[in-house]
Amino acid sequence: MAEIELPNPEELEEKSRNSFGKKVALFTAIYAVILAICALGGNNSMKAMLLAQQEASNQWAYYQAKNIREYLNKIEKDRLETQIVERGNTMKPAALKYYKVEIQKVSAEEARLSKDKQAILVEAKKQEHERDVNRAKDPYFDFGEALLQIAIVMSSVAIIANSRQTFFFSIGAAVLGSLITLNGFLLLFRVPFLH
Repeated sequence: MAEIELPNPEELEEKSRNSFGKKVALFTAIYAVILAICALGGNNSMKAMLLAQQEASNQWAYYQAKNIREYLNKIEKDRLETQIVERGNTMKPAALKYYKVEIQKVSAEEARLSKDKQAILVEAKKQEHERDVNRAKDPYFDFGEALLQIAIVMSSVAIIANSRQTFFFSIGAAVLGSLITLNGFLLLFRVPFLH
């Protein structure tokens, strides 16, 4: 009769450990990919926030410049009208006509500046909104990165210690980090302490 060789229990345990280690390593690689996506989202969010802030500041400076020019036009219009009131009876008709034409030009310029200011105001508020949205996204990426890094460390510890509990903890941290990262992109819900 043929001899049947029974496997050595230590060898079976070693194979089981290797299988567990390979599974955990695969999960760790997945965590690392999600972490890279999270870091990219965080960097893009920060860049977009800073760019929108700069654009909003530029628009507000432009708005102020238009406001100053509008005010200077108003002063010029008041000056011309005052001169007509003061010297209207003694002015030559050609001079009076010139003053009235100048008042119309200044009034038209004042109206144009006022209209321009409204368009600038809309753009400045749009940029501020963009800044605020990206500012709201940023903490989610930060916390997502932290949780994913913890998940990677814990899964490495799980391989070394051959601990399934540590591995399950790493899965929990990775799932939570992934959800927070997803929320960083989509802003589906707000976590009060992050704002």
